[in-house]
Amino acid sequence: MAGHGLVHTYEMSIPILMTIWLLEFSVTAAVLGLVVTIGYGLFGVGALPGGLLVDRYGSRLLIVGCLLGMGLSFLVLALSPGIGGVALALAVWGIAASVYHPAGLALISNGVRDDVRGTAFAYHGMAGNGGIAFGPLATALLLLAFEWRLVVAVLAVPALLAAVAGLVTEFDETAAVQVTDGGRDESSVDSLSAFVTSTRQVFTLGFALVFVVVMFNGLYYRGVLTFLPELLDDFLVAFVGEFRLELFGPESPVAEEFDLAQYVYVGLLTIGIGGQYFGGKLTDRIAPERGLVGMLLTLSAIALVFVPAAEASLATLFAASVALGFALFAMQPLTQATIAKYSPPDARGLSFGYTYLGIFGIGALGATVTGLVLTHASVVAVFAVLAVFAAIGCVLASGLVLRG
Repeated sequence: MAGHGLVHTYEMSIPILMTIWLLEFSVTAAVLGLVVTIGYGLFGVGALPGGLLVDRYGSRLLIVGCLLGMGLSFLVLALSPGIGGVALALAVWGIAASVYHPAGLALISNGVRDDVRGTAFAYHGMAGNGGIAFGPLATALLLLAFEWRLVVAVLAVPALLAAVAGLVTEFDETAAVQVTDGGRDESSVDSLSAFVTSTRQVFTLGFALVFVVVMFNGLYYRGVLTFLPELLDDFLVAFVGEFRLELFGPESPVAEEFDLAQYVYVGLLTIGIGGQYFGGKLTDRIAPERGLVGMLLTLSAIALVFVPAAEASLATLFAASVALGFALFAMQPLTQATIAKYSPPDARGLSFGYTYLGIFGIGALGATVTGLVLTHASVVAVFAVLAVFAAIGCVLASGLVLRG
């Protein structure tokens, strides 16, 4: 939970720091965007090799390495003399953070028994949502009182402390597999042929369907969250005008990051904590693929009614946002439990590596698709495309249910 929360705290603090780096280093938005893309790109692409390393060396070592790498990267960031140093620090952060999801989710899959695994996924996801929702706010509040380099150095401390805790805490990371799956064989991939063999082992028909389902979920997730603050701002202006909550002074470089739409957005992400808990408890009570069908159908329906609701009144806009945040993040424990169900225990790292490559890598195209639709069509068309993404995922998840 600490690792998951910190990964997303750092991920979401970077956009806040970008507003200061533009002034500090006198670079264009294009140059800074390229620098940040390096870090975020490595964060997504590194999930697959990270999964291979998890299967070979175990989750504990990879999670500790992730925490240590993220902490050190932010210390390097604090000492960066120019934009080149920022690029190096963010690249190190991306590489370190990329191994987290395969390692953390493999740890839960192999270490927590079946009857409470969904709850474990829920608590884990809730911690991630906490980082997503409150990481930017914590960063901005620290920037009110301290210079950005000191803030970045302070942010590094929790990861370093968590790394130490990970080294000294005693636990059996394969306890559940030993009980429920008759033991776990240590796997390693030392060659291309071994990698191909392991991939064939993972990609059964069932897992292939799961992979495509989570890919469409990733397209929906990234597509809706990327432009949602901007869209919320447009909807809110129609009701309340150019209203601002003056938590930060108008001259503050982070003031523009926290207009009213941003507060609603943070509220939506906070509601997601409840969604994570609901999805985890649901996973413990029904087959996770059945839960996927219901939740994807719900997401498709929300996408179809979101714009009419957002344009009707302020109350219906808030209601639609609450529903979206709840359902979007209720998906995560269900998805993770389904991946665990349809993957071999000794290749859980590789399985989560592939699926998170699908969610964060291929899923990142959701931002491109919705950006193009928003540019050349309308907001209604954007949410119609999102509804199609969820509907396709729902049909494929129904295939899992029908296969038994």
